[in-house]
Amino acid sequence: MVALIIIAVIVVILVVAVIALYNGLVKARIKVDNAWSQIDVQLQRRFDLIPNFVETVKGYMTHESQTFEKIAELRSSWANAGSVSEKAKLDNELSDTLKTIMAISENYPQLKANQNFSELSEELRNTENKISFARQFYNDSVTIYNTKLEVFPSNIIAGIFNFKARDLFNAESDEARKNVKVDFGSNQ
Repeated sequence: MVALIIIAVIVVILVVAVIALYNGLVKARIKVDNAWSQIDVQLQRRFDLIPNFVETVKGYMTHESQTFEKIAELRSSWANAGSVSEKAKLDNELSDTLKTIMAISENYPQLKANQNFSELSEELRNTENKISFARQFYNDSVTIYNTKLEVFPSNIIAGIFNFKARDLFNAESDEARKNVKVDFGSNQ
């Protein structure tokens, strides 16, 4: 009789442990999904600001049509991107293009003095900061989640219930680490 009670207690403890580990994994996965949503919202906000920004800049930088075409192409691609890595790649390209516009704008004093340009530039800077914080939160959440998938005993539960590792948001490419090159010699 005592042996039966001991076995029942051990089984109950194991069931409670499995439930706790499973719930911990689910909570971590939900936190990752939430963190990704925060990035997605901020990236969408940036893409929504860009048309106004481009229209303001276009009048001053008529010879930079290639840059504006690149932004339009990136906005279109954004709507079709589905994965974290696709959106990260588009984010890198857009960041590079925006850096180029900001660098070029330094040579247009009238543009820099334009109130609309100043306000939109500030909005973009604020959005970039929010994106940076959202990326950090996302990567922290993914790291915690992926760690739970690897450590014992939660790795056993993760394997049984088919939890999959998530990709980190790697926004920094080799290209993004380079200084922006501005060439005023070419006229388009």
